[in-house]
Amino acid sequence: MSRAETKEDEQGHQVRVAPAIIPSKSKPINDTCLRRFLVLTSIKLLKHFRPRHGGILLLTNNICVKYGSLRNLSEASTMQFIRQHTSIPVPRIICSFAHKGWTYIVMEWIHGDMIGHEWTSRTDEFKEKILSQLKEMVAEMRRIAPPGLAVGNVDGGILYDCRIHGPLRFGPFENIQSFHKYLRGGMEAHVDHPSDARELIAWHDGPWSVPFLTHGDLSSLNILARGDEVVGIVDWETAGWYPSYWEYTTASNVNPQNLFWKKEVDRFLEPMPEELAMEEIRQKYFGDV
Repeated sequence: MSRAETKEDEQGHQVRVAPAIIPSKSKPINDTCLRRFLVLTSIKLLKHFRPRHGGILLLTNNICVKYGSLRNLSEASTMQFIRQHTSIPVPRIICSFAHKGWTYIVMEWIHGDMIGHEWTSRTDEFKEKILSQLKEMVAEMRRIAPPGLAVGNVDGGILYDCRIHGPLRFGPFENIQSFHKYLRGGMEAHVDHPSDARELIAWHDGPWSVPFLTHGDLSSLNILARGDEVVGIVDWETAGWYPSYWEYTTASNVNPQNLFWKKEVDRFLEPMPEELAMEEIRQKYFGDV
């Protein structure tokens, strides 16, 4: 499994490098020559005039394709896994495959509004109904038993997170301690380190329970609703088996479009103030994007 390794960049700074391992690979879903031909041809014909939402192209009103060089087959595997093991509403996967270095995920387009739309003007009753649904969905996901102690994607392979300093793809790791060591660039405890850095490393290296299945980006931008019903949780590219606190700390680190969401996180995820404080120390010294 992976170990945190560093090298010097052109400016002489130490940066983390991807581990030299061969992880489990996510497999294509419903991948046939005919489906590939239809998908690639449809994109070529429709990309100039069909609606786009970020990196997603609507092929029809009910079917879309997420594609690009930074997409991962593991996202499709995760959504399929969630559909098979929970009642959480996620897009149905039609097919997924890799072609010439790009990944294509064809899936159901869920009709709904991002729950952040007009959130600040919503009634307390409306907010409570939405957040209680989210709380149960997260609890259902966290009840799934992990396959072991490893930190990795749902297939046991490489993780993806553009917010973590270093390569976009990293891991997997044999355990949570190895993952933590990677996050701090391989640094070990030393008497000359600041006291909060020593505290962080001791916490990182301490005993940990098994990892939990984690979405990794429960932003209001990734939760869809029709009225007061949650109808979809989308963008599973950062999902995987992570430490118990990861869902909470990633949701709490909101982006500038989502500042109002920070105060809502404690209402659908178990508050973890100590873990959040430790993550703030890690970001102080080792940084996230």
